[in-house]
Amino acid sequence: MPSPKILVIPGSNRAGSHNVRLAALAAKELTLIDADVTRISLQDYPLPLYDADLEVRNDLPANAVKLKQMMMAHHGVFIASPEYSASVTPLLKNAIDWVSRVRERNDPLYAAFRNRVFAISAASPERSGGLRSLMALRQILELGCGALVIPEQVAVQQADQAFDDMDNLIELRTANLLRAQLARLVEMARLFA
Repeated sequence: MPSPKILVIPGSNRAGSHNVRLAALAAKELTLIDADVTRISLQDYPLPLYDADLEVRNDLPANAVKLKQMMMAHHGVFIASPEYSASVTPLLKNAIDWVSRVRERNDPLYAAFRNRVFAISAASPERSGGLRSLMALRQILELGCGALVIPEQVAVQQADQAFDDMDNLIELRTANLLRAQLARLVEMARLFA
């Protein structure tokens, strides 16, 4: 059976971001369970604020097209989402908005979110662990974009103390939850491989 291709996206590009660390850990764990992993940074795909007038003029940013093509080339997507004001980061939301509007070769809207599976996690220094961002992200992906998001999700609490020097999760329970989530992502992504 072929290894499913999994795209790993941190929803932050801030130096020292807990979610960049979480995304790196997820990429490492996914590799250990035989997934073909690509980890990107949204910093490599700079986008202007979403503007529907650009879409109407068919003047979509090249990076929106590249990001959509990157998503389309994978069977599964793991997103590590920071929490800003009880929601997702503007960086992540803007990327999702642009990708959702790219249409190539008569693709339907939201083509990058269909026929692949998503897993979402968060890491936050707060006790909620970014749980509110996950609720908002799930709503955006499922209701807004029609994506299949697995029910398993991980919210890493007190993330400023959650990682060891090797960027592994210290708390065994949280580490096991992440591994179980990633195993489920790979299992579901195999259905689209």
